[in-house]
Amino acid sequence: MAKSSPQAQILLNAGLPPHQVLVPGDPNFASRQASYWSRSVQALQPGCIVQPDSTQDVVTALRGLTAANIPFAVRGGGHTGWAGANNIGPNGVTIDLHLLDQVQVVQETKQDPTVNLGPGNRWARVYTELAKDGLAVAGGREGNVGVAGLLLGGGMAFYTARYGLACDNVVEYEVVLADGRVVYPREGEKEHADLFRALKGGGINFGIVTNFRMRTLQASPIWGGMTVHPKENTPDAIKALVEFTDGVEKEPEFKEVVVAGALIQVAGVEEAPAYKSWLKMPTTASTCKLTTVPQLAVDYTQAQGYYNVWFTATFKNDPRIVSKAAELHEDLVAHLKALIPDGDFVTQCLFQPFPTLFGQLSKSKSTTGNILGIDKQSHSALLWLAVAQVRTPELESIAHGLVGKWVEAVKSFAASLHDGNGNLPWMYLNYADGTQDPLPSYGPENLRFMRAVARKYDPNGVFQTLCEGGFKLARAGRGTEQVGGDIGIVSRESKI
Repeated sequence: MAKSSPQAQILLNAGLPPHQVLVPGDPNFASRQASYWSRSVQALQPGCIVQPDSTQDVVTALRGLTAANIPFAVRGGGHTGWAGANNIGPNGVTIDLHLLDQVQVVQETKQDPTVNLGPGNRWARVYTELAKDGLAVAGGREGNVGVAGLLLGGGMAFYTARYGLACDNVVEYEVVLADGRVVYPREGEKEHADLFRALKGGGINFGIVTNFRMRTLQASPIWGGMTVHPKENTPDAIKALVEFTDGVEKEPEFKEVVVAGALIQVAGVEEAPAYKSWLKMPTTASTCKLTTVPQLAVDYTQAQGYYNVWFTATFKNDPRIVSKAAELHEDLVAHLKALIPDGDFVTQCLFQPFPTLFGQLSKSKSTTGNILGIDKQSHSALLWLAVAQVRTPELESIAHGLVGKWVEAVKSFAASLHDGNGNLPWMYLNYADGTQDPLPSYGPENLRFMRAVARKYDPNGVFQTLCEGGFKLARAGRGTEQVGGDIGIVSRESKI
């Protein structure tokens, strides 16, 4: 059929086949839009969607768009929640990589094999495919999260306390640069070593990754699941969380606010001693059991069909900060209840351990390390995710302001502790709101390094100007921020 969008015509003229170019009105266009996890992102409608099914198709699309000066966004799994992260408006094109979904095990030596992962994969599929060969990877913990976004942002993983972040387990990238060249930054090789490091947390600033090659692990049973406790146990949960974080190196939908823990023991030890304080609390429900990585990733699913607000911060491992966040979370829930009488919303006040061990592992996993700067962390930390999920864009706007003020208040409180140093600088890109500014939190030296890499591989600034999604080096540090084992405290409110 004839393509009505001028952007589509440019892509067709560049040499892409018609079935790869979707315009509004095509049935597959609507289904791809609907497949985004967040309605905040679905609300943006591009002039067209291009679906490459090979690296060469990505080259063709990128060359056509840059030659015509057409803005574009790049989508992997489509899980980032804020509008503009991985989709674009009617003047632009979304490069949708979902057809690049290879899961190809490669056995080159007597060592454990590696695996080629396409950026269009989601982690549930990756784990399911690898399990057929008795393998796993240190990848994402939620099955619907995309491979590309998680790895390019760092990547909290089931195995982080053993093998570092998910990005630390990538041994090679296939990258389409802005000028259409394809390069292969590899572990241990001098050529493109700077790009190899920058991709480990630097986001969509350097090129489009069309393949991630990761180390594999031998799959084995793990113990894990969710525990649910009455909110009256919040003080006990905070104590258990802080103790667990300090000790790491030694070893469903709810109508009301509750305390929940996501527990994972990758060696398969049931009710391991590290979880003793947590497990002795009165329990409303528990799904903890001996299980597998694929099943656990499927079990960890987030509510869909909402407009999403996520903010993040990192603090010293201090129970007073957790208590303040939980206290102010109650105020947020009360405010949202008044706005949404039927209770059809979800909030989370989620803390995760982030001990110094994680940075040490990241530094040791490769000759280059990653770009995140967490190896400089001198204190055990807590990584905080503050969430509100609502049903309409009007409520999203209100919730965004409320969550932003909540985060600002908790950070202000943390700043009053530890001689003004209760806040830690690092910000997890994969949890950050679009108004936050995670890249400078990697440290000034790493920020300068990333900017130098971007200038080297993209001298015309295509990924700073035409590629509109994600956190950009061109804007980093320029006032975009408006607010200042896995176990955590989760509070949720939702209509049953």
